Amino acid sequence: MAAPWEGKFSMPMYRDWVPKPIRPWLYLIFAFVFQLSGSVYLGSASKMAGTMSLMREDVMMIGMMGVVGVNMPFPFLFKFKFRYTNRQLLLNAALAIAACNVLSIYITDVPTLCFISYVAGFLKLCGTFECFSNIRLWISPKQDFGVFLPAIYIVILGAQGACAWITQQVTYSYDDWHAMQWLMTGVLLAVALLVFCLTRNFRFAKPMPLLSLDWLGCVLWSLLMIEVIWLFTYGEYYNWWDGAMWRLVFYAFPITLAVTIGRMNHIKHPYLEPHIFKHLKLIPILAMFILAEVMNATPHVMQNTLTGGVLHWGETTTSVLSLWELGGYVAGCAFVILWGRGLHYIYPRLLILGFATLLVHQVMMYFYVSPTLNIERLYVPTFLRTFGYAIFFSTMTLYLKEVINFPAFFMALTMSGFVRNGVVESIFSGLYGYQMRYHITENLTRATQTDIAQVLLVSIKQSYGVVCLAGCALLLLMLLYDVQPVRSTMKKMPHLALIRRRFSRLNTAP
Repeated sequence: MAAPWEGKFSMPMYRDWVPKPIRPWLYLIFAFVFQLSGSVYLGSASKMAGTMSLMREDVMMIGMMGVVGVNMPFPFLFKFKFRYTNRQLLLNAALAIAACNVLSIYITDVPTLCFISYVAGFLKLCGTFECFSNIRLWISPKQDFGVFLPAIYIVILGAQGACAWITQQVTYSYDDWHAMQWLMTGVLLAVALLVFCLTRNFRFAKPMPLLSLDWLGCVLWSLLMIEVIWLFTYGEYYNWWDGAMWRLVFYAFPITLAVTIGRMNHIKHPYLEPHIFKHLKLIPILAMFILAEVMNATPHVMQNTLTGGVLHWGETTTSVLSLWELGGYVAGCAFVILWGRGLHYIYPRLLILGFATLLVHQVMMYFYVSPTLNIERLYVPTFLRTFGYAIFFSTMTLYLKEVINFPAFFMALTMSGFVRNGVVESIFSGLYGYQMRYHITENLTRATQTDIAQVLLVSIKQSYGVVCLAGCALLLLMLLYDVQPVRSTMKKMPHLALIRRRFSRLNTAP
């Protein structure tokens, strides 16, 4: 049974004089701002690398640390919510991320910047969750995950596309990569001021003590992700196995993995419960997430090599593609809502449609590789890629929610985040980079001319061809595989009172 204050949508944390119609919209804007925020913005990566005399790999690693940080708070989110007030959580998140932005301007040490980026990513998810958890009944009064999750991803994925475009425009306008940091610092301080003035410390129950928080487990799992990302980010730089540092990190990975799993199996409340890994239905879902990331990683290597290395387009020229990415993300998430709740079609067909759209992008890029390519021809494939990715991403999260019980759902999100939040993208970006180098070397050896631009074009086309053939084979397997459809009446979102009771029992369990 729900608590009395949960029977109807309300936001009692606001002060009484705040107009009720604008209350949820403010929280939606706050969530969007949190998703835009970070400490380093990869839209200005080239200027940052040039100004600070950093390698491209250093800048990418700093950015990926933020992605790792975003993935790690999931098992802690409800425990934070039941311990602190909404006002405290939002104020602390906004002010701390603003501080991370300011620090990243004045600090030049790469390891320190990586740590700041991780902290900013961690708090970014905490702030976003706190916003959405308070407007969930406004987004979906019927507590329908089929509406709520795609609506969340409209903001999350939409902010991903918008952040790249805003960063590129602000950096170009002020000719300084610090401009985005200053802009986001001001916006986050404005969010903190609004929260301070418009809300109060409201508690719906007595604060729950912060018990069973496995911080060391969080650090160990984070370290595992960081080691994998480092190996494939710096692989080309260290020439893979030939580099002594690369071999050292490679040997450290199995040791970290053994310590992490051993500790998980021998403590009372681990960061990830061992039974999550025994859930048979979780494996194919993770495999599907991997497929989406494999198809989505090609622009980071092949397309960027084409636009930058061959066509010599600058970031200002290619920034328009970020707007098409934004449109694809929003349209894809909205299409998931229409498919399941408007048309009442089954979700396996939607998965096939999403993957087919990702494959169409690869095929179009294969035929578009030429020295006379104009940027207008990239609009449609860019839109299709993000449209298909949004469909696949949202639908697989719905599958994950359907097969995993709610208390373990956030741990399962963390596991899926190991796949989709940087690890698989880094692995296949590294592998695509190695594949490109192999094709370039082979073509230079065999070519009768040494025109590097022509060799690059042929190598890019060969790499896209490999991805297209693999994608066609995977699509055929998806068409032949009989996937059990998700029920048309999916599980409802549980009330916070029920979640609180479950966490209370976990804290007191022997």
